[in-house]
Amino acid sequence: MITRYAMSVSVGAGVTFGLLFIMQLLIATGRDAITESQNFRLGDFVRVERSEIIETKKEAPEKPPEPEAPPEMPAPDLNNAFDNSMAVSVSAPVMDTSMSIGGVGFAVSDGEYLPIVKVAPVYPSRALTRGLEGYVIVEFTVTRTGTVRDVSVVESTSSLFERAATEAALKFKYKPRVIDGEAVEVPGVRNKITFEISN
Repeated sequence: MITRYAMSVSVGAGVTFGLLFIMQLLIATGRDAITESQNFRLGDFVRVERSEIIETKKEAPEKPPEPEAPPEMPAPDLNNAFDNSMAVSVSAPVMDTSMSIGGVGFAVSDGEYLPIVKVAPVYPSRALTRGLEGYVIVEFTVTRTGTVRDVSVVESTSSLFERAATEAALKFKYKPRVIDGEAVEVPGVRNKITFEISN
């Protein structure tokens, strides 16, 4: 054990003295390097920007060919510029503006009432599930404006159809009856609405 300590102390002392010797050698040889004056030449590099202009060559379009000279036209003779043989005579149309109004008014505007729109009824679901078919005759009044009011059921095959027929009749539109140029109401108009199941 003592021999190990002695060896480690001797190796440590040898390494320490070796390092000190190397340091002394470096110091001794480095004095001349500090005292000697050396001239260093520094080169400055300056980059000059070149302005580059890129010229693109544009192709000029081809020149179109010269137009042909128009043919010479003879000067018009102003003394006889109008050809009378081609003249067309246009006269104003003759219109009869007289209106004959009789004692009974405008006969043209008088007329009977005409149906314009007739809406199909909605088939009642209860009658449809039972497979019932039938009809309803309704009676109503056509007003002066062509609408329908006072709808009543005159005859029906089943009470299931009456409400649908009444609602459909209220949506009918008519051209009103005109007498002596004035629209009048038409009471007692009857209409048959048929309910059929289509296959």
